[in-house]
Amino acid sequence: MGGVALDVDAGTVKAPDGGWGWAVLAGCFVITGFSYAFPKAVSVFFKELIHEFGVGYSDTAWISSILLAMLYGTGPLCSILVNRFGCRPVMMVGGLFASLGMILASFSTSIIHIYLCTGVITGLGLALNFQPSLIMLNRYFNEKRPLANGLSAAGSPVALCCLSPLGQVLQYHYGWRGGFLILGGLLLNCCVCGALMKPLEAPKSLRDVEKKTEQETQKKSKPRAKLLDFSVFKDRGFVIYTVAASIMVLGLFVPPVFIVSYAKELGNEDTKSALLLTILGFIDIFARPTCGVIAGLKWVRPRCVYLFSFAMIFNGITDLIGSQAHNYETLVVFCIFFGISYGMVGALQFEVLMTIVGTEKFSSAIGLVLLMEAMAVLVGPPGAGRLLDATKNYTFVFLLAGSEVVLSALVLATCNFFFIKKTSSAPEETVQDVSLTAAPEAQALRKDGELSDQEEKGAREEQEKETEKDEGEEEEVPEVRPESVEVDSQEVERFLKEPQQNGDVAVNPETCL
Repeated sequence: MGGVALDVDAGTVKAPDGGWGWAVLAGCFVITGFSYAFPKAVSVFFKELIHEFGVGYSDTAWISSILLAMLYGTGPLCSILVNRFGCRPVMMVGGLFASLGMILASFSTSIIHIYLCTGVITGLGLALNFQPSLIMLNRYFNEKRPLANGLSAAGSPVALCCLSPLGQVLQYHYGWRGGFLILGGLLLNCCVCGALMKPLEAPKSLRDVEKKTEQETQKKSKPRAKLLDFSVFKDRGFVIYTVAASIMVLGLFVPPVFIVSYAKELGNEDTKSALLLTILGFIDIFARPTCGVIAGLKWVRPRCVYLFSFAMIFNGITDLIGSQAHNYETLVVFCIFFGISYGMVGALQFEVLMTIVGTEKFSSAIGLVLLMEAMAVLVGPPGAGRLLDATKNYTFVFLLAGSEVVLSALVLATCNFFFIKKTSSAPEETVQDVSLTAAPEAQALRKDGELSDQEEKGAREEQEKETEKDEGEEEEVPEVRPESVEVDSQEVERFLKEPQQNGDVAVNPETCL
């Protein structure tokens, strides 16, 4: 359960975009499935809970609402724990909490007990898994991040397709208590996923080791990093995103929570009604990775916020039209289009946030965003349930949900267009200016380089000529001409006539000449 320092310094390590990142993606896939599918899958047991405890729709809707509220509302707490202890240990503890909550809920004697066990404890456990898994995914992927987010988000519909029919089967054979107990055992797989979250490590080399030691010595003198960075609220794009996402959450989760009860109210069988969630999830499986691929395109990725706005408008209009469904066939069509739009929203939701704040501030930003969304989650499904109790008509529930999602899309698109476009276009212009001015500089440097090469070549040739000249001067021996030497004739005659003694040997000058 170590690696805390490496977790904190992960922003300095380049994202591998693969390798062990695919194992991290697999773990994030499972965690996302449990986190988002559980609040919807639990709705399969609502009808039996209503008869068991004698409560209304709004009371049972609080179970899913508290689950989602804990998943979102504990975001700052998760950010602090991740920044302090790292992702892996937080997820391991979260898996134990998620399992313990469902096991305790199987022994509940009132709806309040289920609120505390399933809603609070299990919700906290899922939150401690969900947020760190997204942080690790953001650290392991950069260029392929839209695709990774799409594949990870696909875990939600896959789990929904499995958990919703499984919950129906468990309820039929073991009742809601046995179903809760078995689901609690399944949640222990979150601990396995947490074990996959290996902290990023820098390449091991002598130079890296030296840099690491220098950084460690510097850190001892530096103050401790912030556990929760509130400076993200200075970013105008982050504020707009937070407001729009909070409005969106008011109605986004309402249709999946009430679609099964709506089908049962129309007189359909329980198994047939639960099949609607399977259809919705099956369509969602293909919608999320496909949207991730589209968001990763070179032309689309800089404008993914507008694609996200389109996805929300698509989802809201689907709710508005689906409110007029009055038979099973129209509900099936509604689930198909809702699955497409819901998958697009799920694939782009955190990709847009990662793009806005970046890797370094994402761990704090996601916690603060989830906290703001938690307030809306606490109001959304229970408010829709109370509206249903008052009107006894599901049409108004879907109309309200659709209106809230469309409003959030309009807020995001219009505010981004009027308040972000001007500031975001400036960097693009500067980049273009830099590229344009860089070309002449490069040409000038290239010309200077060519001139310097020519000068160097000429200097080298001149130096070679000088060396050759010096060598020639050293080899040339000046001619000694007899006219240039003054000779005494008397001395020569005397030298020729008289023999010279050189030691004991007589030397005849004539022989020497």
